Amino acid sequence: MQDRYGRKIEYMRVSVTDRCNLRCIYCMPPEGVQSIAHSQILTFDEIERICRIGAGLGISKIKLTGGEPLARKNLPELLGMIKRLKGIEQVTLTTNGIFLKDNINELVSCGMDGVNISIDTLNEEKYCELTRGGRLNSALEGLEAALAFPELHVKVNCVPMDRTDESDWIGLAELARDGRAEVRFIEMMPVGLGKQFRGRSSDEVLGVLERAFGRAEDYSGQLGNGPASYVQFPGFRARIGFISAVSHQFCDSCNRIRLTSTGVLKPCLQYGGGTDIRGLMRSGAEDAQIKTAMRRAIYRKPARHHFADGEAMTEEEKQSLEKSEMSRIGG
Repeated sequence: MQDRYGRKIEYMRVSVTDRCNLRCIYCMPPEGVQSIAHSQILTFDEIERICRIGAGLGISKIKLTGGEPLARKNLPELLGMIKRLKGIEQVTLTTNGIFLKDNINELVSCGMDGVNISIDTLNEEKYCELTRGGRLNSALEGLEAALAFPELHVKVNCVPMDRTDESDWIGLAELARDGRAEVRFIEMMPVGLGKQFRGRSSDEVLGVLERAFGRAEDYSGQLGNGPASYVQFPGFRARIGFISAVSHQFCDSCNRIRLTSTGVLKPCLQYGGGTDIRGLMRSGAEDAQIKTAMRRAIYRKPARHHFADGEAMTEEEKQSLEKSEMSRIGG
């Protein structure tokens, strides 16, 4: 369906858990966050029901996120449940890759179409520092396990920031040279702990990569469901992507909504609140009532975020800002 600004909303990010095996510095405090009680997290049947109703509204692409989605037991089962729904064309996964090697065979057999693996540096010591104890080799083993399936669309995601530098970005970009995986640089979102770090803009990263690899050419093909723009470097078989939500706002073409692990439907990452779909379901609401609530939430999706120009916000918008950590809302 379309929202009130005429944008076609067809993509839903579904957080299946707030838990994660890592403590990335821009996502979680060192001690982690108090886990939400299991009874408050959506069940697989509830997630499937919401996705089915969403498909009736035109949602055709689902991204499973967390926290770390593979920290949720039996996640491949859920992926298969969603993939079998009428109207759902694609189900993908975003993960840190640590548990991917052990789950990849079942995920693929259940119908997973693609996987995004978050790796901010190929420097082992720096990776351990950024993730507060994560093992880079485990993430890379997950990447290699995914790359063993040629039908799987594999992307590597990096958030460039003041704790990483040119060597990190160049090293990650090299992963696209042989064509096995796209590499994407995602600007730091000033949400939760992300506000404490200086993110690096896509223009900064592109400048570094062009000095290393030569002039990039814009790539106009479609490579995903979201807002990434891609370039092609000489001699590279795969593309380099940029998601520039802060420096090059793309709200006018935003096609997504988010479902938190506790069942809140969020039309925009920056703003708190949302529509309590879990509450409706557990109070006995019929599908038609839930569909009406989802339709209303989608229709009222805000025109834009104000990450780069907070001073332009109204007082009402400032009061409604998201205050939760990224792990709580699914990123």
